[in-house]
Amino acid sequence: MTDQVTTAESDVPEIPGKPTSASRTTLSHIMTQSDTNLLGTVHGGVIMKLVDDAAGAVAGRHSGGPAVTASMDEMVFLEPVRVGDLIHVKAQVNWTGRTSMEVGVRVLAERWNESTPPTQVGSAYLVFAAVDGDGRPRRVPPVRPETERDRRRCQEAQIRRTHRLARRRAIKELREKRAAEGYQD
Repeated sequence: MTDQVTTAESDVPEIPGKPTSASRTTLSHIMTQSDTNLLGTVHGGVIMKLVDDAAGAVAGRHSGGPAVTASMDEMVFLEPVRVGDLIHVKAQVNWTGRTSMEVGVRVLAERWNESTPPTQVGSAYLVFAAVDGDGRPRRVPPVRPETERDRRRCQEAQIRRTHRLARRRAIKELREKRAAEGYQD
């Protein structure tokens, strides 16, 4: 899904922006035995689901309605998560386009029975597209960064978007070239 604009949309007045704090959220969950992989640590897919859940809540809040996951740019696992860890998934909108938005997510873990500070165990960037009742893209409010950190995140999100679009364009061009040369994939 892309930020394509139709003629009718270009005539629509601008939507008022929303500050980053308006949709920021934290989802917390305690990891249990049923969340583990064969190594006895929490399965990466379980953490990715929590990341997508938190990011989806933020995207829906910011856009004022349904939003769907369009892509996950990056998911980095920094430390293993163990049974009994209390996971905190913190998410916020970093950047908005016309119909899409990037949500940054940070995953922290702390032992449920210890009073030590949480440790960052992962991070991710997801792109969501706001959709209407028929599943078509709809406009989202611009995000208004409030702090210097928010402004940095917005600038970094724009760099990631530029790289995503360039990668997509390069792959499309390569496939078209190979098709013109008679290769069938």
